[in-house]
Amino acid sequence: MVHDDLCHLADDLVLEMTDFMTASIQDTARETAPDEHLASLLLDARRTNKPLHTVPETIVPINPKAAYAVQDVVARALSASGKGEIVGWKVGAATPTATPACAPLHRATVFESGHDLSPSFCRFHGVEAEIAYSFAKDLPARDTPWTVEEVADAIGAIHAAIELLDTRFVAPDTQHNLSHLADQGSHGVLVVGRGVTEWRDFTPTTLPMTMLVNGEKRYDQKGGNKAGDPLRLLTWLANHAIERGRPLQAGDVVTTGSTMGTLFLEDPAEICVAFEGLFPVETRIGAPFRS
Repeated sequence: MVHDDLCHLADDLVLEMTDFMTASIQDTARETAPDEHLASLLLDARRTNKPLHTVPETIVPINPKAAYAVQDVVARALSASGKGEIVGWKVGAATPTATPACAPLHRATVFESGHDLSPSFCRFHGVEAEIAYSFAKDLPARDTPWTVEEVADAIGAIHAAIELLDTRFVAPDTQHNLSHLADQGSHGVLVVGRGVTEWRDFTPTTLPMTMLVNGEKRYDQKGGNKAGDPLRLLTWLANHAIERGRPLQAGDVVTTGSTMGTLFLEDPAEICVAFEGLFPVETRIGAPFRS
């Protein structure tokens, strides 16, 4: 009887160990392998203009690394489908000490100031006033991480920018935050103003900003970016982009997050954002194409 009990106990332990190892392997696979299923759903939503209402729980990214794996699959598909190469990034953080998050930007969604976005190819127009930086030097892969000083030395200019938040889901902020991160960080469009090379003369955390919509002042404030010092974001991104296999390059534009939250517009509008001392950035948008 004792022998039989020990045998049953041993069998139970083997089964438990097998289940544990299987679960561990599955978790590791989800963490390190691109989630082709979620990437496929996001690409189908782009192709058909039919938004996703939900993400099956089994394919919601389990952490930022898994979300970035989805981004990379989508980015390769977008480049292959004619959206152009990656020409920049968006990066931000919830607080001055929080780990940043980012997404690559393709040539087809980055424009110079004055561009007319009517008719629009975005389903939503979540307008954000941002500060962007363009790089004058490459920051290639190497054995040691890039430092703040080295990243600063690679910056070529500072720019006013307008980002339009968009989503491949039925509406913004309807999914787990990692699903939205996987959706290229909810990027729609980036419009970039002329650069100022004396970027060190500016303090972005307190820089005055005004936003006009159809000539009406909607925002008039100082600072406002919850992420704090953009150099911290840029340094993190310089090293993160290497891990993604696409290091920062001369000519890349990196936008560093909203200074005023998000203003959703449903009607055609002319938008002008001005940061004190920088060239203003302007764009005209039509109605979101879902309207």
